[in-house]
Amino acid sequence: MELAASPGYRDIAPADLARGGRARRVVDVREPEEFSGPLGHIAGADLVPLAILESCAARWDHEEQIAVVCRSGKRSARAAVLLVRLGFKDVLNVEGGMQAHVGAGLPVAR
Repeated sequence: MELAASPGYRDIAPADLARGGRARRVVDVREPEEFSGPLGHIAGADLVPLAILESCAARWDHEEQIAVVCRSGKRSARAAVLLVRLGFKDVLNVEGGMQAHVGAGLPVAR
């Protein structure tokens, strides 16, 4: 279930993200070794480490829904704040990150 969150973005549970519904961009803000590491990643997610997010996001559609994910939800919350500050209108933070995604038994890509 989607919940209210900090300024301008919403938290989303991993299961709700997996259910999808409408097209959205999933952005994993971890480092490459984490993306391909033991927790894996969400199939179809774009790897954009937090350190380069701002420069990469400059080319994205600001109206597109973007869900950000990391290991535990902390970096992705920072990424969500950054995206909102950059003018993105529909930003979601995956609660608990990949740890919660894996813990919920959801599929991962490796």
